Amino acid sequence: MYSYFKGAVKEIHATHIVFETNNIGYEIRVPNPYQFEIDKEMTIYLYYHIREDAHELFGFALKENRDMFKSLLSVKGLGPKGALAILATSSSSEILAALDNSNAKFFAQFPGIGPKLSQQIVLDLKGKINFEDNSSTPKISDKLNNVTIALKSLGYTNQEIKSATKDLNITEDTPLSEAVKEALKRLKKN
Repeated sequence: MYSYFKGAVKEIHATHIVFETNNIGYEIRVPNPYQFEIDKEMTIYLYYHIREDAHELFGFALKENRDMFKSLLSVKGLGPKGALAILATSSSSEILAALDNSNAKFFAQFPGIGPKLSQQIVLDLKGKINFEDNSSTPKISDKLNNVTIALKSLGYTNQEIKSATKDLNITEDTPLSEAVKEALKRLKKN
């Protein structure tokens, strides 16, 4: 029904944002609300989820993340909460890499996803997702952006984050968790 909105974030909450477009504020559930900035004009890509008891909008800063969310929802037993949890700390390229490597343990680390469901995710999606401009390896700038988002969600200021991520040694092979740990070590030293 909705593909995207152009507008600005007006409120940031723990599980959602309020996004204003054409003088209407929409409550939109997002993977990580703290990646957004208040009053910054942007496009947000949407998924409209309808259940018997609720109508919910899910939003993503990147179209590929919205598409990944839709793919994750196609897995039997995985609902919007589980799919959102996966996308809150992982990029689409990291998810694709886990699928390509049949790494069910990657998915089992997220809340509400046990060993059976993580195996089901790999079975249902391996080889079926392909984004034209997406490699199976995360880009360095994507990782740095994800480190910044993680530190923001932990309550660090922009100044602290800049000093912690300046000249951070990240390669294409560096796992996101290792990059975040390194940034946190730097913050402890300061």
